[in-house]
Amino acid sequence: MTIRDVPALETDRLLLRGHLPDDLSECASMWADPDVTRFISGHPLSREEVWVKLLRNVGHWTLFGFGFWVVCEKSSGGFVGEVGLAEFKRDMDPSFEGTPEIGWVLAPRAQNQGYATEAVRAALAWFDAQFGPIKTVCLIDPSNGASLRVATKCGYTERLRTTHKGKPTVVLERGGAT
Repeated sequence: MTIRDVPALETDRLLLRGHLPDDLSECASMWADPDVTRFISGHPLSREEVWVKLLRNVGHWTLFGFGFWVVCEKSSGGFVGEVGLAEFKRDMDPSFEGTPEIGWVLAPRAQNQGYATEAVRAALAWFDAQFGPIKTVCLIDPSNGASLRVATKCGYTERLRTTHKGKPTVVLERGGAT
């Protein structure tokens, strides 16, 4: 699969498409914002770290047939954020290796507009159509009320609370056997 093979998805307000090298600037700006990263990595990311993340996102499509999309507003073409599914092979207990994990991140200007829910629902609809309604998970910082609400709206329910990299984490699950 090449970047040209990443499916483009459309919602009422959004376009989801594969990452391109030219997305580095917008992605780096988003990931450098401490408010964006406080619940994810806990610290802003450098341009170099974001480049590695962008390459990882592209690689997921080749290795797994799914991955992350860049999310843009249909009306303006403006960058909104990223959403998708991945196999992160997280070093945590219990292990969720082999279970796709959905994630989303929005630029500050795109937050609180319902874009995250709209993009996550589109990604999940595509994923379910391709792979069936198999179990997926998401990991969210328990202090991130906005993302917990998005997960609930998209059919995720809390499975357990654990830690990842020494920080509290809520693991939510959707579909498949419980």
